[in-house]
Amino acid sequence: MTPDPVQPIWNNLVLGALYNGVACAARDWLSRYLLERKPSNLGASLATLPRFQTAMGEIEALLFTNARLLDGLSAEADDSGYSQRLAGETSLAKYVVTANAIRAVDIAIALIGNPGLSRSNPLERHHRDVLCGRIHVPQDDMILLGAGRAALNIT
Repeated sequence: MTPDPVQPIWNNLVLGALYNGVACAARDWLSRYLLERKPSNLGASLATLPRFQTAMGEIEALLFTNARLLDGLSAEADDSGYSQRLAGETSLAKYVVTANAIRAVDIAIALIGNPGLSRSNPLERHHRDVLCGRIHVPQDDMILLGAGRAALNIT
């Protein structure tokens, strides 16, 4: 059986979408938490504080970048099928999207501190899940090796 040359392209995109989805779930949990958590000394929700608003903005920027990258490359893969260039770009997209997803969940955990690492907190699970993006093939070192070789025109 001959391997499908388009399979690695979709593998990269699906894995990127999977880990972006984990980061979106973490963002959604954090948003609800910040809106609902009202420390008595503040008299308002944590969401009213600029520090938390800025951090949520950074998370949104990361997830926006992921969505645009995944949407654009998915549309291109649908339209054109396989090309060596597209295979390389989707590998890089998997790398970037996964790194952005991990960063977004890291920001969420840093915002709420140690409670975010408790097994009873959904962020702890999201964090463990999103870190799996680093070990799914293709792994970062192979993606970057391929991108470097392509940039240097080394086969």
